[in-house]
Amino acid sequence: MTTGKAGTSTETTTTETAVATTTPGQFALTLPTKQEIAEIFAENMEGVVFQCERVKIPSGGGVVWEITDDDGNTDTPKELLGVIIDHHPANGYWAEEYSGKNQPPDCSSMDGVTGTPGVNINGVVYKNCATCPMNQFGSDPKGGAGKACKNMHRVYLLREETVFPLLVTLPPTSLSAIKDYVRRLTNKLKRLSGVVSKITLEKDKNEGGIQFSKAVFARAGELDKAEAQKIAEHARVLKPYLRQIGLTNDDYNVGSGPSSAADVDDLPDADSSGTSGAGFTGTTIDVPAGGSTGGSGGSGGDQSAQGGGDAGKAW
Repeated sequence: MTTGKAGTSTETTTTETAVATTTPGQFALTLPTKQEIAEIFAENMEGVVFQCERVKIPSGGGVVWEITDDDGNTDTPKELLGVIIDHHPANGYWAEEYSGKNQPPDCSSMDGVTGTPGVNINGVVYKNCATCPMNQFGSDPKGGAGKACKNMHRVYLLREETVFPLLVTLPPTSLSAIKDYVRRLTNKLKRLSGVVSKITLEKDKNEGGIQFSKAVFARAGELDKAEAQKIAEHARVLKPYLRQIGLTNDDYNVGSGPSSAADVDDLPDADSSGTSGAGFTGTTIDVPAGGSTGGSGGSGGDQSAQGGGDAGKAW
């Protein structure tokens, strides 16, 4: 594995169940086999919803992360270091204002493309995120220039000597950061699962002078070929479980201070074209008309209007 200064390398020792460096102080990953994970989940997780440890971006322009463990202890590191084993856009629409409860959205999307169950507006159910009125700039119920639907991006970061990743949910103000980082790696033909990524925070402010924290991504090192292959396999095993972790308003509300992401989400992201997924190539899915209903505002037919122009782009 290579970390730190360019050209510095260490010999690695691998077994069927572990990937780890033999040099103290270097980045180390210990991974179970696919069979071990399957057996543990079969024994422990029946009827239990899988969750990852989560981290919040602080409010008010803070430059340290806030990580709370299962015992309620909070750690405040200045950087997060690990391997990104999965990432995806996510949208959430809450019909009611945040009340302090850990509640799921009235409509959510785990790909930034199709919402479930959809948003009901005057008897029409919108499931296509690109064309949903609640996912357009200017739909903020408070009258701001932002969206009623909150665009986020989930990043799953596997840290040293851990088996399950840290879940980092990025608010709208950090969407361009992950997009730019992925582009930079792709231009160098580097896989996310093959590099050690570092995520730090920097202070910024909107046109109204409100300060907020923004994520910054950088490559801190690289895994050797054998390690990268094991990480990639580990990611394939975990991905189905990671994608089952539902959204709550805790994903969107930033930190614990008086400011929230809603305070700074008044302008389009610098790289946004109308959806959380703008900037990556993908397919926009139109849900066929049918009899399903959902969302908020009553019941009605199922509509997914065809998107056009930039608003129809997806990750």
